[in-house]
Amino acid sequence: MRRKLTWLVLACAAILIVAIHQEENVLATPANGFKATTIATGTFSEFDVFNQSSKDSLPAGFPGDVWLSLQKTMGPSDLYVQSNTWPGVNPLTGVVASTGWHTHPGHSLIIVTSGTLTEYMADCIPHVYTFVPGQPAPTLVDPGHGHVHIIRNEGPVMASSIAVQLVPYDPAKGNRRIDAPAPETCSNIQ
Repeated sequence: MRRKLTWLVLACAAILIVAIHQEENVLATPANGFKATTIATGTFSEFDVFNQSSKDSLPAGFPGDVWLSLQKTMGPSDLYVQSNTWPGVNPLTGVVASTGWHTHPGHSLIIVTSGTLTEYMADCIPHVYTFVPGQPAPTLVDPGHGHVHIIRNEGPVMASSIAVQLVPYDPAKGNRRIDAPAPETCSNIQ
């Protein structure tokens, strides 16, 4: 009897381990057609930078009386400058290029440099950013750390962006992007 119980416990443990492993593999949403190229990377030690400009030193037309910028880190940080591209929708298959659902351990400042990109977050509302030559480039801020999102090119032409990302230092340089499952509310957006 004891031997049968031991085998039963071992079999259940094996099934549980396989189920957990399979669940992790199924939940991640990989990138599709999206290509990220690192242009530059550097490591910074801790820093604390504060800048302020008041009305008398701001350019004419500035919308307000003061400009502030604050950036503080504790511990070393890696800074990445990324060039990102998404091909247009495949006219034969209708497949849309996307980053896949993901987050970052730090924030990103993103400038759209061509085409149209659509970002979705857990609320499934499309946020559309279209580059128009001669106009200021559209920008978005990804706050990182738990902000799960996907960026897609839902248009017919290639789209591109430049992203600057500040993340915790990683000697292996492998922590810039963290794949994530699609939110339950947006499971149809890949």
